[in-house]
Amino acid sequence: MTILHFPSLPLPTAQIAIVGLGPGDVGEIPLAVWQLLHSGRRVILRTCRHPCVDSLGQIADLQSCDDLYEQHAAFADVYAAIVARVLAAAESGPVVYALPGHPWVGEMTTAALLAAAQEKGVTVYVAGAASFIDAAATALGIDPLDGCQVVDGMLLAARHHPPLDVSLPALIGQVYSRQVASDVKLTLLNGYPAQQPVTLIHAAGTPAQRTQTISLHAVDRQGDFDHLTSLFIPAQRPGGSFNDLQELIAHLRAPEGCPWDQEQTLGTLREFLLAECCEVLEAMDNEDDAHTAEELGDVLGIVAMIVQVATEEGRFQMADAIRASVEKLTRRHPHVFDTANVPDMDGLYSQWDAIKAQERADKGQKPKGPLDGIPASLPALEKARELQSKAEKSGLLVRADVAAENSALAALLPPGSDAAALGRLLWQLTALAKTRGLQAEAALREYAVRFRERVG
Repeated sequence: MTILHFPSLPLPTAQIAIVGLGPGDVGEIPLAVWQLLHSGRRVILRTCRHPCVDSLGQIADLQSCDDLYEQHAAFADVYAAIVARVLAAAESGPVVYALPGHPWVGEMTTAALLAAAQEKGVTVYVAGAASFIDAAATALGIDPLDGCQVVDGMLLAARHHPPLDVSLPALIGQVYSRQVASDVKLTLLNGYPAQQPVTLIHAAGTPAQRTQTISLHAVDRQGDFDHLTSLFIPAQRPGGSFNDLQELIAHLRAPEGCPWDQEQTLGTLREFLLAECCEVLEAMDNEDDAHTAEELGDVLGIVAMIVQVATEEGRFQMADAIRASVEKLTRRHPHVFDTANVPDMDGLYSQWDAIKAQERADKGQKPKGPLDGIPASLPALEKARELQSKAEKSGLLVRADVAAENSALAALLPPGSDAAALGRLLWQLTALAKTRGLQAEAALREYAVRFRERVG
């Protein structure tokens, strides 16, 4: 397939010309496109729902594809039918396929038509025009190169979390209905506050152009949406995205950064990570949202520092860590992302065990024992709880029997005792251990190790 971009080669060499009609004003149609539209060739419009169509003047052989939208329920089927129509028309002579905006911006049929034409050996010529991005940027008075993210409203509506950096502006196209606006809003609310100011842009690039700034939570309560509606989200104040954090950490580690940060290693950061995780747990226990958010930020800072050190040493990058997590979570949820069916939680746990076993086999690792998989760095009390759970699940231990071994101790915590009573008993045991010259944490950890060696 040969793709000719105007004005590289003469027009007659291409059997199909894909042209853009611009954002809406007929005066914005490029001269090259106008000449093609009035060259006597057959013209196929993707849709007549475009402000400039009525002003195109006399075109002898003009056809739209609006009927295909009525015949098919799914957009994929519509686009396939459009491609087939254009290719069929090209068999009888040169054809012009005209689209709103620019052929390469928000137009899935362009790539599909080019691929199909290549298979058939049909030459294609592409002539661009201004896109909705140009018109929206003009209406908003912004420079898109200032970090503006551009995303299709349909793609955003199908997600659960927005793929956007909140510290950068974002332009969302094709918010053509109240339903799409509602779905887009719900996705955005997973990453932006409800009161986030946003701007609806209507009919950008036409005499009817207008903008409307509102709060995000109210975006789907407005009066009108159509194929010329877009949504703009200004950047939040700097510092709110993970990219901001990674940039800051990289700066601190750079030659012009901080001596303390520069001297950190994976070994020194281990202690800080453990301490920060404990502070998060404390904030969560206190149900202090502001403190929890702050402490989680500290954990993320240590994580970013660990990855930065690893990046500098050529070990791995943040994308590797995130990709490993995404792939693992996807792999371990076939009942969500595939066709697996689990009847209950027991079935779910069995499925997870099977998946984990397969993962180890794929890595060439020996199967895990019933007591494997407990991090050595866990606090002793949590390690004992995990060890007992795994042992009981494997039939190596019955918790009720263990609890009844020391009748005097069991009497100190009778049935119906609350957390305060248990805490008091543990407190007293800790004090008793100290008076006997023992460390409760170390003693419990050592006993757990001996238990595992004995039964595991």
